[in-house]
Amino acid sequence: MKTHAFSRIAWPTLILILGCYAVWGGALWLLPLPLGVILAGVAIALHSSLQHEAIHGHPFGVQWLNDLLVWPPLTLVIPYARFAATHRAHHHDEVITDPYDDPESNYLDPAVWDRLPRILQIVLGWNNTLAGRLLLGPLLGTVGFGISEWRQGMAAIGRAWLLHLPVMVAVLALVAVSPMPVWAYLLAAYLGLSLLKLRTFLEHQAHARASGRSVIIEDRGPLAFLFLNNNLHVVHHMHPTVPWYALPAVYRARKDHYLRRNGGYLFRSYGQIFRLYLWRAKDPVPHPLWPR
Repeated sequence: MKTHAFSRIAWPTLILILGCYAVWGGALWLLPLPLGVILAGVAIALHSSLQHEAIHGHPFGVQWLNDLLVWPPLTLVIPYARFAATHRAHHHDEVITDPYDDPESNYLDPAVWDRLPRILQIVLGWNNTLAGRLLLGPLLGTVGFGISEWRQGMAAIGRAWLLHLPVMVAVLALVAVSPMPVWAYLLAAYLGLSLLKLRTFLEHQAHARASGRSVIIEDRGPLAFLFLNNNLHVVHHMHPTVPWYALPAVYRARKDHYLRRNGGYLFRSYGQIFRLYLWRAKDPVPHPLWPR
């Protein structure tokens, strides 16, 4: 029996998607610089969080409609179809943090690390501090993503990029006819990607057990909203179809269970993370559990 597209609607998600586009448009058309750049950057980060919700089946019960709602690449550089494919691969919990099999891993094979030029090791090491991840992370992540995509080959990913490019041009065309200069929008896109790097900075750690690799950050402030409660990350991995607005209640109902599950990989807030890791690397770049 087919599910009707409107038989199950996550209304908070749908309303938030429409509101996100309204904020993004207002930032381009109504606000002066630099306020417009800041608000556009926040809207771009929120849109990426909403793309993540769509990948996991919200707000409608039909996936193609969810995809259509969030397809526009407000970040410009990441095709939604490729984000969806790589993120679904990431949700095989047994490969989380694997330098080869987890597309979202920030670790490298120690053998690869040892062959890197010293200057690149220094840059990647600084990228493992929070300051480095926020400032350099969007650039390094985009370059790394591009290299990975190139290695995939057009036969594997060409369709996703062909669907991406005309919509990316349409987004840029809208920016070009708006009061916001294109260079300012590029800064906003970089800011949006930087905010997302804050979300992913501590999402996963190297751990012998797959269940011990995903974090809980008990923040309930603006950043938790911007990331749609994905800071309760072990809860999301255990219940990937639970919508963002239900995750806090799910966590509170069985808090001890989730903290036993992830071995106590816990932070109280994003403020605590800034204090601990702004200038200090959270862990090494070469995967610490892999043999050298």
